[in-house]
Parts: sequence; C-alpha cells; structure tokens
Amino acid sequence: MGPAAAAGARAGGRAGAGAAGAAGAAGAAGARGAGAAGAPPVAAPPRARRGRGAAPPRAAAAAAAAAGRGPCGRCGCLHAPQGPCAPAPRAPGARAAFPSARGPAAAAAAASVGSPAAPAWGGAPLVPLAASVAPAVALWFLCPHPAGVTSQAWALFSVFVSAVAGLVLRPLPSGAWALVCLTFTVASGILPFQAAFQAFTSDVIWLIVLAFFFARSFVNTGLSERVANTFIQLLGKSTLSLSYGLVLSEALLAPAMPSTTARAGGVYLPIIRGVAEQNDSRPGPTSRRLGAFLIQAQLQASAHSSAMFMTAAAQNMLSLKLAGEAGVVLAGPWLLWFKASCVPALVGLLATPLLVYYLYPPEIKETPEAPAEAARTLEKMGPLSGTEKLFCGSMGLTVFLWIFGDKFGVSSVVAAMIGLSLQLVVGAVAWKDCLAETPAWDTLLWFAVLIGMSSQLNALGFIPWIASTVNAQLAALSLGWGQAFLLLHAIFFAVHYLYASQTAQVASLTTAVLGMMLAAGAPPVLCALSMAFHPNLFGGLSHYASGQAASYFGSGYCDVADGMRVGGIMGVFNFLVYAVVGGLWWKAIGLF
Repeated sequence: MGPAAAAGARAGGRAGAGAAGAAGAAGAAGARGAGAAGAPPVAAPPRARRGRGAAPPRAAAAAAAAAGRGPCGRCGCLHAPQGPCAPAPRAPGARAAFPSARGPAAAAAAASVGSPAAPAWGGAPLVPLAASVAPAVALWFLCPHPAGVTSQAWALFSVFVSAVAGLVLRPLPSGAWALVCLTFTVASGILPFQAAFQAFTSDVIWLIVLAFFFARSFVNTGLSERVANTFIQLLGKSTLSLSYGLVLSEALLAPAMPSTTARAGGVYLPIIRGVAEQNDSRPGPTSRRLGAFLIQAQLQASAHSSAMFMTAAAQNMLSLKLAGEAGVVLAGPWLLWFKASCVPALVGLLATPLLVYYLYPPEIKETPEAPAEAARTLEKMGPLSGTEKLFCGSMGLTVFLWIFGDKFGVSSVVAAMIGLSLQLVVGAVAWKDCLAETPAWDTLLWFAVLIGMSSQLNALGFIPWIASTVNAQLAALSLGWGQAFLLLHAIFFAVHYLYASQTAQVASLTTAVLGMMLAAGAPPVLCALSMAFHPNLFGGLSHYASGQAASYFGSGYCDVADGMRVGGIMGVFNFLVYAVVGGLWWKAIGLF
C-alpha cells in the first residue's frame, strides 16, 4: 500500500489531478483514477486540499516516509531526497498538468496551477467608476474651454460633472465619492483648500443635518406614531378615508419633521404595513388588496406635504440657499413660502388619494378594523409621557422661531440648534443616536462638496456665462420670460429621470436653471419659490426618484412597472397643479 500511496500523492501534488492527498490508499486510488481515466476529480475535504509546494497529507507522508522518501523542496513531490523531479504518470492522451513553456500564456498558466486563487477586486465597481471619471477626462483634456470661460472654471466644471455622474452611477457611496472629487480638486490645484471647504460652514447644510436628528427624536419618543394612529382612528373606516387620514397626518408632521425619507421609512411605512397585514395584504399576490394602494397614495401625496412648508424637506432649504447665492434673498422666508404654497399644495393633497384610488384601485374598499386597531395601539401607548411633552415643547419653540425668528434676530439654523439642544437635555434623543445617524453625516459631506463647487463655479463666472448663452438662444426664438420660465421648468422636471435624488438634482442644476430664468427677465421671487417647490413634485416619479420612493418600493408591495405608470401620471398632475392653480394664486398674491 506504500507505493500506491506515494504514487497517488505524487499525482496529486505534481499533476494537480484528482483529490490530492486524500487520506490513505483510497485517496491515492481516487487521484490515480481521475488522472488516468479523465473522470471528474474526487473532491477532497477542505483540510486535505494542498497547493503546489504545500506539505503532504499525513497519511501520504507516513507512507512516503516508510518508503524512504520525503517532500521535495523544489516541487513538493514525495521522492528520494536526491531524486529527480520526474513528471507524474498520466494516461495516454491525457494533457500534462505542466505543459512545456510555449509562450507567456502557457508560462502564466503553469505558474498559476496549484497557487492560491487571486483575491477578488474589492474596490469600486470598475464600469461605474470609469463612466463617472470619463466626463472629467473628456471635458478637461479633449474639449478646449469656450471663449469667455477661464481654464480654472472649465477644469472645475469638468470635476463637477464627474461628481454629479458619480452620485448617479454610485461607484462609491455618495459621501465617499464626494471626498474623492474634493481631494482631486485640491490636490490638482483647481481650488485652494479654504475655497474647497468653504461650504462646510454653510448654515443650510447644517440645518439639513439637524433635520435628520429631529426625525430621530420623533421616532424615539413615539410621537409620530401617536399622531398617525390618531388620524387612523378618526378617518380609517374605509380604504379611501384611511388614506386621507395618513396623508393629512403627514402634512401635520411635515413642518417639524424636516425629512420626507424619515417620515416615510420611520413612521408611515411600518403603520401601512401593519394595517395591510391586518387585512391579509402582503407583498406578492395579495399586495393589491390594500397595501399597494396605501403606499402609492402616501408616496404621491408626500410631494405636496413636503412642498407646503419650507422646513418639510431638505431640498427646500437647499433651494433657498442657492437662490440667495444667486442674489434672490427672501424676507420672512417661512411665512412667504407657506403663503405661496398653501393653495396648490392643499389642492394636491386633497386630490391625490382620490386620483390614485382610480389609477391604482385597492381590492378592499372598507377597513372597519383599522380604527379599532389604532385605538388599541393608542391605549397601549397610554397618555403623553413626560418626554413626549418636553419634546413637543422643544419642537413648538423651534417652529415658532422658524416662523418669527427674523423678528428676534434668530436664523433658522440657530433655531434648529436651540431645539436640538433642548431635546438632548430632556432625553428626547441621545447623542449616540445622532452619531449613529449616518445618512446625516454622509449628506453633510456630499452636500457641502456639491454646494461648494457650485458656489465656486458661480464666483468664477461659469454660471453667469452659461445663463447668458442659453438666454441668447431663447431670445433668438423670440420667447418671452413666461414661455422661457415654463420651458425651463419642463426640462428640469424631465431631467429627473436621470437622477436618484431630489437634493442631488437641486445641488447640480438649480443655480444654472435659476440663472437662466433671471436672465430671461422672470420675476426673481417667483423664480426662487417655484424652483424650490419644484423638486418635491417629482419625488414619486419612479422607484428610484427619491429616498422616500426607495423606502416605499423596497417594501415589496408596489410593482415597478405599475409604479412608473402611476408615478408618471401623478408627476404630470403635480406639475399642472403648480403651473395652473399655483400660477393663478401667485398672480393673485402679487408674485408677478
């Protein structure tokens, strides 16, 4: 049995055929059979597998020692210490495991046999990475900068385009990609360090970050769940009235919970899922019974609850910041915003559940158990806790300062800081919760990078140049400011199919589009407010259009094809509501 074991080990270590070094004579025979007959190799246990040059298995080593042989330091085979490294025996017609060198490919193949597999690439996906970098390379090195644009502005624009492309294609997480682009901008000398990092001190950026922490406080205290269940108890007897209860409760929460995504994922998705499951509606064949309708109605209506209040969504505050940098500063922005948005937003809120009811009808029309279940949930929660009352007080003060703070010299971000400080003190939110809110810190980084680049492009004259160039083309078409205003809004709306984030589109396009409107002669306040309302209107356009859309579609209740159909129709409806109803209202209040 010793020679058989030695031959088998030599075949396993030398030729790589079969189960190298399986225990005892059975392993040797299996390896020899695989090499001679061309049969599939016998899989060896994980511990028995050895690469070239590795120590032989114990059984084969013992057999070799008995035969006066040992492992060779040159090839790993078991033969006499001074013996030649002979090729392993093989059946006639079988291919040699180590063919003679016939070029680089053969040498490489020989070198790779028996060696550990190369580790898989664990970095950024190469295709999205190349596609994200390509615009910067093409613009910077292949396209000369136009007359009227400095080489510095053109280089920064090249990097800016790649930064936006990376946010869409996502070779890295948003914050990581923004850091890469920021590093390149500074390292290449396009911008000095201070200019590149200037936006990190922006009050709007920090207001958006604080909004994430407020949303966490709402969820931690349970107040958001209490408000939603109260509306379900009052209005939840039928499927349609249940949807209205959820929609109106979100509109009530929106001004003090400045994140549409947080409201969707942290408050309404769990409630909708619970109500749907009570009625035997789950992802899959029964989703259309109830859950799919409730989710679509809530997603589409969130456009109007977010557009109604300045502090209802992150992109709202960002839009006003960009308008201010373009020279359009609004006095008393919170009240002015609400005055301009309340009529079209209210029309949209009241019409959306009914339209979705007919576009995407549920199979269940009545939900008699929903109010009773909401009442049981509220009874289980008990009366308002002390922490909830203190949280309500802190948020009440914050909203008051958001509305009237300009009369006291308190800015919106300072009001938010005061509110969060009070919530930390009373225990409505813990600092560890703030640190764990990774979307907030990720948003801080990529928002600041995009806003910083956009601001520098404006300062370097690139945005004014592109606005004047487009305005010249519009003037050649003999378009008045009203026609140019509507055309630019329509383009801004359609382009969102290329974006997976409302805020990313605002950060990358708003400054340029707003500049074109102003150059065409449109009223500044009308331009600033309409461009701030607009990003909310396409949040439900597709399953990837926004953070809240991703949350709702991720539940599995909504089919993507149906969602795209309903989203497209409701997106056009939203656009028309603000163009027609909003236009008439804005004319009435003197915006133009």
